[in-house]
Amino acid sequence: MKKLLLTTALVLGLAFMLEAVPMTLRNGSMKSIPLIIPGYMNPNLSPKSNSGVDMKVGQKVYFKHKKKRYLLFVVSEEQENKVLKVDDLIRERKKELGL
Repeated sequence: MKKLLLTTALVLGLAFMLEAVPMTLRNGSMKSIPLIIPGYMNPNLSPKSNSGVDMKVGQKVYFKHKKKRYLLFVVSEEQENKVLKVDDLIRERKKELGL
């Protein structure tokens, strides 16, 4: 019984680790950038800073513009160990949305 519980715990632990994607969120601007990550946290990226995070594949990340939230990106496996330049992503997304 103990072996079964230990095996189950290891499998579940590995499954969780496989879903988590480590990445770095970089704010290269001179302004703080508040992000919204439902069920995770709402980080405020300081100017000229890097923040290492592990998020699950499929996690949605939003930014605010004029008190309304907009989708910035959805976490994918391709972002693993990448540095995401959040200020650039927001600038590009605002252009796409016509903001």
